[in-house]
Amino acid sequence: MSRRVSKGTVVMVRKAILSLQLGILTASPLFGQEWAKKMFETTSHDFGTIARGAKAEYEFVLKNIYVKDIHIASVRVSCSCTTPRITKPLLKTYEKGAIVASINSDRFLGRQGSTITVTIDTPTYANVQLHVKAFVQSDVVLQPASVQLGSVDQDTPVEKMISVSSTSRIGWKILDVKSANPHLSGRVVETARQGSRVSYELRVRLDEHAPPGYINDHLILVTNDQRSRRIPVTVEGRVLSAITVNPTSLFLGVVQPGQQVTKLLVVRSRRPFRITSITADCGCLKFDTPAAEVPKLVHLVPITFVAGDASGKVSKTLRIETDQNDAVGEVSVYAVVTADQ
Repeated sequence: MSRRVSKGTVVMVRKAILSLQLGILTASPLFGQEWAKKMFETTSHDFGTIARGAKAEYEFVLKNIYVKDIHIASVRVSCSCTTPRITKPLLKTYEKGAIVASINSDRFLGRQGSTITVTIDTPTYANVQLHVKAFVQSDVVLQPASVQLGSVDQDTPVEKMISVSSTSRIGWKILDVKSANPHLSGRVVETARQGSRVSYELRVRLDEHAPPGYINDHLILVTNDQRSRRIPVTVEGRVLSAITVNPTSLFLGVVQPGQQVTKLLVVRSRRPFRITSITADCGCLKFDTPAAEVPKLVHLVPITFVAGDASGKVSKTLRIETDQNDAVGEVSVYAVVTADQ
């Protein structure tokens, strides 16, 4: 014998499910401070052996996985050998930020360790402890402290040079330079040697096939010193795409079923261009391809999200094609749909 489920019962079930989801998202303080720790990808980092004066930074990335805004009030350290920095104090739903830990290798030598206490005061109070450690080698020096590639146009190779010097011992050598990035390479040329003093030029090259985006990598100097065979060298820069879209990740907010939200994308290039098409993997995103008769450096594109009936997170991708040698921009679009309580 079949039973009909009333419309009211369906609504009640949907609201119960939504309440459970929101309860998870808002992470009640009854669960202690684990809710705050869950936002961090990792809470400890070992820099290993680094050269004196070398730039050594690590980003403790966190993501707001909750509906409510997260506000980072402060950070403090247990040791002045480390300097912390907050990249984004206020994080809305699904936004990412980071606590950047920098080892002060120009002033502190030998084995170093520090605890970074991150204080969150919204939506409720919590502390998260992050841990870093490093061994700063006193007899190996980089000048300057890191390799700065600067801003590089896509499809354009670039080469930079820094010096590496050592007073470690007679016979100290750099045997190899290793890279985990297939587009980044390095080689060393010995420039001077007298007793225990030796100097090298480290020549770093980024090839023309590197994809657009920020570069924050390390080359590893492999030495013949059994005490510290691997010395990291920070390499930073940015490969500029022919087309850039801001923001690269668009959060449309927390909306009710059927509600419409419109936000603006800024599409730009170093040369005047036309947008030839805009596509999305969801019919819930509405937009018009700009009808620009004359190519422009900047296009403003309104994106409208129409919320469906289903509650929960919506995550879609928007693709923007141009006449700039088939240059394409992609944007991740997010929203949270909630029904009335």
